[in-house]
Amino acid sequence: MNRRPDIIVINPDQMRADSLHHLGNLASYTPNLDTLADEGVSFSNAFSQNPVCVPSRCSFMTGTYPHTNGHRTMSYLLRQGEDNLYRILKNSGYYVWTSGRGDCLAGQQTRWLKECTSEIYNKCGKKPKDEGRGEKGDKRYLSFYRGEITNVESDGMCHDNDWVWTKGCEDLIRKTKPDEPIFAFLGLNNPHPPYHAEKRFLDLIDESKIPPAKAPSKPEDKKPSMQYELCDALGIADWDTENITALRKTYLAQCARIDEMTGRIIQALKDTGRYDNAAIFFFSDHGDFTADYGIPEKAQNLFDDCLVNVPLIVKLPKYMQTDNGINDNPVELIDFFATVLDITKAEASYTHFGRSLVDTIADKSVSVRDFVCSEGGRLMSESHCTEEVENYFGVVADEYAPRINIQQKNDGQHTKAVMIRSKDYKYVMRLYETDEFYDLSKGEEINEIDNPEYSAIIADMRSKLLEWMLETADSVPKDKDARFPDDFYLGTVNAMAGFKVSPLIKGIMYLTRNDFSSLINKAIKLLKIDTNGFYNNKK
Repeated sequence: MNRRPDIIVINPDQMRADSLHHLGNLASYTPNLDTLADEGVSFSNAFSQNPVCVPSRCSFMTGTYPHTNGHRTMSYLLRQGEDNLYRILKNSGYYVWTSGRGDCLAGQQTRWLKECTSEIYNKCGKKPKDEGRGEKGDKRYLSFYRGEITNVESDGMCHDNDWVWTKGCEDLIRKTKPDEPIFAFLGLNNPHPPYHAEKRFLDLIDESKIPPAKAPSKPEDKKPSMQYELCDALGIADWDTENITALRKTYLAQCARIDEMTGRIIQALKDTGRYDNAAIFFFSDHGDFTADYGIPEKAQNLFDDCLVNVPLIVKLPKYMQTDNGINDNPVELIDFFATVLDITKAEASYTHFGRSLVDTIADKSVSVRDFVCSEGGRLMSESHCTEEVENYFGVVADEYAPRINIQQKNDGQHTKAVMIRSKDYKYVMRLYETDEFYDLSKGEEINEIDNPEYSAIIADMRSKLLEWMLETADSVPKDKDARFPDDFYLGTVNAMAGFKVSPLIKGIMYLTRNDFSSLINKAIKLLKIDTNGFYNNKK
């Protein structure tokens, strides 16, 4: 295959791994994703590096962790000069398309957006109309549950932003010249709350097979204070089974909607003959409580599997795909970054920490990681790291206010924390609160941090966590800076040569746009300037 492969990324927001039918959820309806897993590989142990949108996206689009460059809040995005996958692929010859759902590149830096992308598809669709959440004080008011979407078109769907963006991605695939490689990032809003969906998707969910929600935690379970306070504040802890099931059914209906949109993209690739040469990545930025522990939505410093275990399905170009089905090796979303670089033969301009999945896709016996990590929260002194109750339009976000109010307390609820997880165990270190440890064979409902039976395992995981932090604490650019100003170098060369060569060098720089330091070295060699002992002998 002469043409470089297309890279198609479908990135729903807030989708749990256990929402996929092929991963064991018998109530869900995901036939297109199940087929994609059959033709590619579905990683059942894929984990997000942060359980909220912006830090997760900044992480998987750079191959670095949230702590590496400080991208661990909802308001610090990739800014001018911070290289990323969009920019790397654009500079290597790809047409880079992304939908309006960003949460990665700093939106206020217009030139930066253009530097990183070829096209940002900003068309908008209709706002869904639903049953609503009732009046303030009603049990539904803070639950994010809104029921059936009623403003549908002849296809039974509301033509909202997701619908419009998917259509835009289809059009891109159909209109692009066959020899032009595409990098398309289709970021979608669903199944992010509010929990609402059209009837035709609700009808696809087998309500009788919906797994029950995990019960709210008890004080003796020794969970983080954020979890207890969210449960108390959001008003669904005392919902009956019927209402909890309705919420979870609606979430799965939103996932079925995502599945249909994935099918539309796959069909466009097949219709245009691009499917066999395309690498398709389907994954979410993080998960959702969906009423587990009596909580809707998410939280930034909680690491239950429902929040950090996400779908990751990878279908490589036909000439590379040698295995398929479910792969249970631990992987991280930053491995997406490394895998794309591997497939496209592009190079990052800095140290990154992703690991290519190509080898484990070819052979499940090959594991790229022994453990995965996720992180979140803030220092008590970092009040700027909390979310705001008012959104960008100055509107008070009532549903988010309880979570944000808890974040803004300075009693440790929003404590900085980091998770390390193997297939068998999970350990969470918390800066201001009690650590957590779970033997995953028993579940993660009861914190076993004080159980002496696990003291050796906990010590080992702490040691591994320290090593991981040392390895990933910073990222060094590959390009090198001049140690002194240009005029110093020119003066030095003039002194070594015994006459002014600076006009010659400046002229060549202007004509060739060449690197300054390399021209200095070339001039020294061309003029046969003896530099031995120059610095030591110069008075």
